[in-house]
Amino acid sequence: MKKTALLFFLLLSFIAGKAQIIEPVKWTSKIEKKSETEYVLIFNATIEDNWHMYSQFSADGGGLPLEVEFNNAENNFEAVGKAQESETHKEYNDIFEVEETFFSNKAELKQTIKVSNPDNTLVQVGLYYQVCKESCIQGENLFAFNLKDLTSQEVMNFEEVVGTVDNTTDTKTEPVKTTEKKTEDSDKKDPWTIFIGTLLAGIFVTFTPCVFPMIPMTVSFFIKQNSSKVKGKFNALFYGLCIIVIYVLISVPFHLFEGLDPNIFANISTNVYLNLFFFAIFTVFAISFFGAFEITMPNSLANKADNASNLGGLMGVFFMALTLIIVSFSCTGPALGLILGSVLSTEGGAMLLTIAMFGFGLGLALPFMLFALFPNLMSSMPKSGGWLNSVKVVFGFIELALAFKFLSNADLVLQLHFLEREVFIAIWIAIFIALSLYLLGKFSLPHDSPVSHLSVGRMLLAVISLSFTIYLIPGLWGAPLKLISGFPPPSTYSESPFGVGGSGGSSVTQELPKGAKLAAHGIVAFEDYEEGLAYAKEVNKPIMLDFTGHACVNCRKMEEHVWSDPAVLSILKNDVVLISLYCDEEKDLPASEQFISKNTGRKIETVGQKWSDFQISRYQSNARPYYVLINLDETNLNEPVAYTPDIEEYLTWLQSGIENFKK
Repeated sequence: MKKTALLFFLLLSFIAGKAQIIEPVKWTSKIEKKSETEYVLIFNATIEDNWHMYSQFSADGGGLPLEVEFNNAENNFEAVGKAQESETHKEYNDIFEVEETFFSNKAELKQTIKVSNPDNTLVQVGLYYQVCKESCIQGENLFAFNLKDLTSQEVMNFEEVVGTVDNTTDTKTEPVKTTEKKTEDSDKKDPWTIFIGTLLAGIFVTFTPCVFPMIPMTVSFFIKQNSSKVKGKFNALFYGLCIIVIYVLISVPFHLFEGLDPNIFANISTNVYLNLFFFAIFTVFAISFFGAFEITMPNSLANKADNASNLGGLMGVFFMALTLIIVSFSCTGPALGLILGSVLSTEGGAMLLTIAMFGFGLGLALPFMLFALFPNLMSSMPKSGGWLNSVKVVFGFIELALAFKFLSNADLVLQLHFLEREVFIAIWIAIFIALSLYLLGKFSLPHDSPVSHLSVGRMLLAVISLSFTIYLIPGLWGAPLKLISGFPPPSTYSESPFGVGGSGGSSVTQELPKGAKLAAHGIVAFEDYEEGLAYAKEVNKPIMLDFTGHACVNCRKMEEHVWSDPAVLSILKNDVVLISLYCDEEKDLPASEQFISKNTGRKIETVGQKWSDFQISRYQSNARPYYVLINLDETNLNEPVAYTPDIEEYLTWLQSGIENFKK
């Protein structure tokens, strides 16, 4: 018992600390001179046992191939072919159905370069690779080679060494007068909100056909198999604890990924392909809940866990909990996907994900633990029946509605205008009309039992669904729909930005300053820093920098709930020059404006990357939204703020900055 408790303590301590970073690959480098114009860059890797690193030539569709990228090659040197590799291994991957090529234990790369600029003595190289065991880690190592001294060093970023090439941007990045702030993610939700929401989700999925019938069976098993009722209750409680621990462990890899890349959650939330992936997954899960098919874990996995549960003792109880999680996946999987997708898409961070998984596991485990402590309550449990399938179907409709949020994110980032506000709201109206009709018994789905009459609970849910549908309808004609702010695209991303029949647009558009456009609520805004700064100097007004994103939920909430307040809106329209910098804008920068970040050493190629790097350079933050009031000399007028849903607090912040500008 003590050993088991110690094991759980160590696991949870690891998660809470989140300071351990696994580095299964260690690199060394050196340089050799081949001729007056050619050099060989040599990289040697030591790979820990049982890990493998993918080759440059591994097939597409499997693990990520190794990449060798040069930072300052332009007009200085060129790579002569691909890097030569030491011995590799090939193996067919049944999951991805491709033949993968990888290194084990050690690897060596030899990259020949040909120098075209004799004045350049610096070569900067980045190695980007994936290394896997049970889990996979993406690695990044940066190296600087001195051609004159034939020396090399590994660096944290390419600015650690001084070269002859100055690849910087024209955008000013000098420090400003501000109190240093740590990087934070303001687009994440409050931890208590996440915990309570996921706790309710965990409780909700217990009322599904995969879980509900298991509650009395499992509790009775623990109580009856032991001569001592105390021991039986203890085992049942331990069973619930194991459920919680297993779900919490799912979040562990995300702590490792976050340690390797602190911005990984911000990148996930705006990544087009991941948003499309989540849309597809949620849609498939919804169709599964409707009864078209069942999504299950492999039978072999369930059988192994079930066999392990026969070990007896606490270890057997642990594997019983694992068996439940595996066999109930067809019901819990969609809820689990919803939690993962929602937290990842809001830049929540690994710790917030752990809180979410803890809440979900606790909600799922609570009925087992509660009935173990009070077994007499089982007599008052409702009987299993067709209503359990109805719960799944309702969950399917909700899952389908939320799937379109991810599709909307991808559309917003790419600015394709396929899923504008009216289309999004129309889809939600159709989904919730269908849900209302289903609850009212107007149609049935596979696995449904005949509905002879409506229960009170089903009727009340139908009323709620129908009321929500009616609430959505005015949104087609420009209503703000504050109840779901942040979910639909903003009103500016619409077929009718001024509402159907709105007439304010054309006259205002003719008066817009050069480079400006109309933002939310008709506020004049610039999307380029230099253009906005020049206009502010022209009209002698302070500047509000709005670091935002097309797919930023809290940004939309601020615009719809806070900016719409008459006092706040008056200031934003009349007293400041608004510059909205979209940090997820995918538009490519012209080649002449691309540069190497002094913060990360990465090449900045898109408009969004430029403004994100600008925000980190000046304000040591990558929060979205993030608001900064600055003077015409680009110094801060007060302390920047992130997500501030309190109108009075935000208004006070605006007024204090304007007062400081007037002094």
